Amino acid sequence: MSTILESLLLTVLALLAVLAGVGAALLAKADGATVPATLRAGAIGFGATMTLLLATVTVCILL
Repeated sequence: MSTILESLLLTVLALLAVLAGVGAALLAKADGATVPATLRAGAIGFGATMTLLLATVTVCILL
């Protein structure tokens, strides 16, 4: 896989993870969470999504 394609794939994965983190933060805030709890929910959403996406891409590349 070329370096440009890998960079593009990583960028797309990061954007998807950011969207998931923002969505989790918005849902937490709508539920009445405090600002620190909202940030924590967003960070957890981002981290979990990024981990799953990178694991999936790694397995698909290795096959």
